[in-house]
Amino acid sequence: MLQDLDARGGAGARADEPALRPVAAAPRHGRLAIAAGAGAGVLVAALAGVAWYFLHTVPVPVAAPVPLRGGAAPAAPKAAAPVAAPAVPAAPEAPATPVAVGAEPAGPAPLAPAPAARAAAAPGPAAPAPVSPEEQDAAAAPAPAPRARRQEPRPRATPAEPTAGARTVTAVTVTPAAGAAAAQPQAENSYRRALAALQDGRVADAIAGLEQAVALQPGHEAARQTLAGLLLENGRGEDAQRHLQLGLGLNPNQPQVAMLLARLQLEKNGAAAVETLRRTLPHAAGNADYVAFLAGALQRQQRHREAIEQYEAALRLAPQSGVWWMGLGISLQAERRNAEARTAFTRARQAGLTPELGAFVERKLGQLE
Repeated sequence: MLQDLDARGGAGARADEPALRPVAAAPRHGRLAIAAGAGAGVLVAALAGVAWYFLHTVPVPVAAPVPLRGGAAPAAPKAAAPVAAPAVPAAPEAPATPVAVGAEPAGPAPLAPAPAARAAAAPGPAAPAPVSPEEQDAAAAPAPAPRARRQEPRPRATPAEPTAGARTVTAVTVTPAAGAAAAQPQAENSYRRALAALQDGRVADAIAGLEQAVALQPGHEAARQTLAGLLLENGRGEDAQRHLQLGLGLNPNQPQVAMLLARLQLEKNGAAAVETLRRTLPHAAGNADYVAFLAGALQRQQRHREAIEQYEAALRLAPQSGVWWMGLGISLQAERRNAEARTAFTRARQAGLTPELGAFVERKLGQLE
């Protein structure tokens, strides 16, 4: 029985032990919870303080940072239009490189915002306060200043305007006199090359060189006369006559050219030959050959009275020419001035003539007996 009681009593005591055992872990779990709660409160307080700081601090406008490489980053898309409106048009000498829409036409392409600018634009998770229109105008106001600095190097691309002295020199270089002076050596070279070609028997090359010479220097008398002679030898009389007329039109003081042209004209139109010789006569008053040639042209046109005057003028310059005495006698006989004609034929016989001409003079003297 005692054993049964002991058994019951031991089992009952063990059954009551959990209700009577002190809670030892409870205090330790409570302290951890308290510490965790305190830490969470401190963290919430810190986050609240940071949020309050950024919400109550005025953000710095991002439209007016220090310009990077001559360009200002716009603060917002709204600020791009006011900046582009007063843009100065590009100079006509150096057109600006095409840029994106809304960028300044005179400046370089917009640069990507710097890392510092991006950091300033996004300081935290909270959105910055909206910028008022007045602040936008204030941020956009400094933008023209960098533009003015970018315009400074443009004059280097603009060609410098010539000075007054340079303009004067340019005007002188284009005058006809300066052009003629520059063409004169070229014309002389062409003339010499043509003579060399003529000596080598290259007549076509010589004619081409002479034509080039008179084209460069129309007053080159030697080249024109040589050219006319070559054209006549090659059966190009009309071309020769045209060149001679051009030469006399430029300078009437060319008795030899006038005589050559008159010889060509006498074959078809004696009146034109006389007119050509008379136009150049003031420049050949002391040339006996020229005057006598004019007298012979007048005699062929049956203008004996004028021919007598010119023969007498030529014989005063060269009285020993038997041919001219003969020509004077012919015109005097045509004017029925037989006594004077006989004297003229006698002087012609005394001066000496060719056999043919001598026989002609003897017949004339026989008619006047």
